[in-house]
Amino acid sequence: MRILLLSDIHANYAALEAVIKDAGAFEQVWCLGDVVGYGPDPNECINRLLEFDLTCLAGNHDLGVTGKAALWDFTQDAREAIFWTRHALTTFNLDWLRSLPATNLSAGYGITLVHASPRDPVWEYIMTEEIAVKNLDMFNTPICLNGHTHFPAIFRKPWDGLKVLEEHLPVNSPIQFHPYDRVFINPGSVGQPRDEDPRAAYALIDLDQMTLTHHRVLYDVTATQTKMKAEKFPSRLTRRLRFGQ
Repeated sequence: MRILLLSDIHANYAALEAVIKDAGAFEQVWCLGDVVGYGPDPNECINRLLEFDLTCLAGNHDLGVTGKAALWDFTQDAREAIFWTRHALTTFNLDWLRSLPATNLSAGYGITLVHASPRDPVWEYIMTEEIAVKNLDMFNTPICLNGHTHFPAIFRKPWDGLKVLEEHLPVNSPIQFHPYDRVFINPGSVGQPRDEDPRAAYALIDLDQMTLTHHRVLYDVTATQTKMKAEKFPSRLTRRLRFGQ
């Protein structure tokens, strides 16, 4: 079985569609949250995801849009996008966002799904080895898939090691899951990359071979920016898509 792993789409339909076309055949979609926020296509992204056999978590921006996260925890630009999204969403799609779980979720196969971190599923950024270490005892599977940072990354504690080590997440090169390792893997962001690579990021999981392959794909950034300008999104949110920042 092949799984399309997505995170942090942020209402960027052009990026999402490019990812789906690039991925080829898959049976399920696992989304680690932040379907909306920042971008101009919240309804289009939700409607597209609902066409698939979908498992989806709530991210902090999803919670902000539905009123489940305090808006003072967001930047001014993010708040403006949240307010816009609240008015743009259909009633059905807003209710769907409200239904999403915001906790750690077992996906089976020795895999835990979380938006941010096992210790704080909504807000904590796993950006350093130190933070990864502090989260190791917060989940019970060999593998934890997380998003939120918008940076592709691996933090691994080998079965025979005492340290958690940060590793580069290669593109187009399968990573083998080892049942005795403890590992965090972040596939990066579909719609808001921030690792200075503006291409949409995603991963494919092969549950038969127990591998994960990270991918990047070009999409029509200008199309998304044009929509954002038309809706008067904050200029910084519009500009940063071009540079992956």
